[in-house]
Parts: sequence; structure tokens; C-alpha cells
Amino acid sequence: MRDLIRTALASLLFLAAATTARAEEITVFAAASLTDAMTQVAQSYATATGDTLQLSYASSSTLARQIAAGAPADLFISANQKWMTWLADQDLIAANSRHDLLANALVLIAPANSNLEPITSQTDLTSLIGDEDRIAVGDPDHVPAGIYAKQALENLGQWNTVEPRLARADNVRAALALVERGEAPLGIVYATDAAIATDVKTIATFPENSHPAITYPVAITAGQTKPATAKLLAWLLGDDAGTIFAEYGFRRPATSPKTQ
Repeated sequence: MRDLIRTALASLLFLAAATTARAEEITVFAAASLTDAMTQVAQSYATATGDTLQLSYASSSTLARQIAAGAPADLFISANQKWMTWLADQDLIAANSRHDLLANALVLIAPANSNLEPITSQTDLTSLIGDEDRIAVGDPDHVPAGIYAKQALENLGQWNTVEPRLARADNVRAALALVERGEAPLGIVYATDAAIATDVKTIATFPENSHPAITYPVAITAGQTKPATAKLLAWLLGDDAGTIFAEYGFRRPATSPKTQ
């Protein structure tokens, strides 16, 4: 009987060890605007698969440059096509692994206690702020949210007057924080950022035709061979992840996720 018990315990320990050995750690570089959603995704994915996601958040430009410099990312989610294409042009993403994962919108926000009411796209933004005030935005030179903001303002004929009045932030969440703290009376961020912030309010949504579609491409990095990464990519494109992303205000792109 004791031998039988020992054998059974040994079998259980072997199975537990095998299960642990199969669990993978996957490093995901994700745009700062995905912080809340991807944190929830990681928790749900770990519960479903046992695999652990190591998440690194920053502006897409910063993450892309880190990957180009050799940072050990397995998967990259960018907030715009530009920085994913920049990596693709250097053969730094795996062939046929690039998909359009999510879509977003661009909004104008103010502190929650601001007296500003909803405005139209024709409103002169500089008329809403004081002489010394600034409009918070991700740096238009490299941050996707700022790039979209510049394109929208150019199309609305306001870039030349607004550009000197910008408070340029390292990423969209930093721009959001400036408005949350009352350090900037206005900010331009993604709709999903405004939705999770309790200390700001949305006073305008930029017309969709004022800027390129805001899409988040995802891809596996070149040379990455973990089978678990391909499994994660498929899961991110599926319904379970889609439900989580929707809870944070993201939506799927207008067209089906595509491979590029």
C-alpha cells in the first residue's frame, strides 16, 4: 500500500513539474494607452493558459527603438502603423504575423471641474485657454497620439495657432496626467484614456475624417521562436480578448484583422 501511495505521489509531482515546465513567459511591448486593458488581458490570459505576460509600456516610438536596439520583446503592439512599419522595413517583425488589432478615437479633454462645455470642431482652441496656458499632447514629433493630433489640427486649420501653445509629453498617458493634475486646461488624448480617467471630462471628439484611422497593429518580433507567442497572438485576435478590450473602450478595426 505504501509503495502504491509513493507511486501515486510521484506521478502527481511529475505531472505538476511537467505543467510548470510548459508554462511560458512572454514579453510584450505595448503602447502606453493600452496599460489598463493589457494588464487585465495578462491576468485573464495567465488564468486561461498558465503563461505569464511581462508587460512593458511606453510610447510606441520608444518601444520600437528599443526593439531595434535589441530589447528582448516577443510581441509588439503599436498605437499607429508608422512605428510598426519602421520595424518591418528593418526586417524586425516576423513575416505574416502583423495584424490590425484595435481601433480608437481622438478626443479633447479638460479637468472634470472645468467650466468648459462641449465644443464643435470649428471652435478656436486657443480661445479656450489663458495666455500662459498650454494644451497637453503626446509629442507630435514621435508619439502616435500627438501625430494624430497634429494631423487633425492641420485638417481643421488650427495647427499653426495651436502648435506654439502645446505642452509636449513623452506619451499619451503623460499628457493625460497633466490635465488630471490641473497643470494643463486642455489635452488631446485617445477616447479610451479619457474613459478611464475620473478627473477629466471629454468636451469634443475629433471628426474621424480629420485624421487617419487610429489602429493598433500587433506583430511577433523577428527571430522569436516561442510557440507560446503565436498562441498569444491568436488569443489577442479572438473573442475573449476582444471582450476585455471593449470594456476599456477599444473596438476592433472596421475591417477584419488583417495580416500584413
